[in-house]
Amino acid sequence: MIEKLMMYLQYPFVRYALIVGVLIALCSSLLGVTLVLKRFSFIGDGLSHVAFGAIAIASVLNLNDEMLLVLPVTVISAVLLLRTGQNTKIKGDAAIAMISVGALAFGYLIMNIFSTSSNLSGDVCSTLFGSTSILTLKEQEVWLCTVLSIAVVIIFVLFYNKIFAVTFDENFAKATGVQADRYNLLIAIVIAVIIVLAMNLVGSLLISALVIFPALSAMRIFRSFFSVTVCSAVLSVVCAFLGIVISILGGTPVGSTIVAVDVAAFVICFVTGKLTGGSNG
Repeated sequence: MIEKLMMYLQYPFVRYALIVGVLIALCSSLLGVTLVLKRFSFIGDGLSHVAFGAIAIASVLNLNDEMLLVLPVTVISAVLLLRTGQNTKIKGDAAIAMISVGALAFGYLIMNIFSTSSNLSGDVCSTLFGSTSILTLKEQEVWLCTVLSIAVVIIFVLFYNKIFAVTFDENFAKATGVQADRYNLLIAIVIAVIIVLAMNLVGSLLISALVIFPALSAMRIFRSFFSVTVCSAVLSVVCAFLGIVISILGGTPVGSTIVAVDVAAFVICFVTGKLTGGSNG
């Protein structure tokens, strides 16, 4: 099995898949902890469905680079979702449900009416659940993912203290002079970028798992924000790497395999936390 894996690693497109998968998993885990603690976990679902709708429009328009349309549309939707979620008449969970269902329905409708593809069901399934392989990545796509991932990590590190403040007590953060609305907006934009990057990896219906599971797993063992964030990042990277390797060796769908490994890691962390009583670190 090791020899087979080493043989596959000789091919550049396999290395590209591992690099992109690990980077996306790392970025997802960093903001995942914040989203879980702010009880905004399903923002990934809402934005991923918006991205699905944007992809449908891009495919109808025959755009060579879907990212030119999908990324700005998803970022704008993240901003609108944040503003709508702050409206007392439309709570955050209702806003997410409204946007996600609407975007998903319109996207599928557009693909049915205007699509010229001979395999519409295959295209939809690939977009929703991730393609059977991400081994078709081009070098420029890998570089784009790398640059955006590095930007996400740098933003998180630079604004770590502010993100920590608005995560745990937004009202107190505002009282101390922190511009909470601005940092909430920053979090929404970064999440939108992560969602778009993850579409090819796990598909729009499985993105939330990539964001939520590592954070929940880390919370079973650790208690402090820093420890949970670090543990979540490590778990997410390891699970993504193992998921892609298992997918390559076993011929299974990449997205589903990664999520399955994340679920297994959660079970292990849950049992460990029960046995040890959790850590205060």
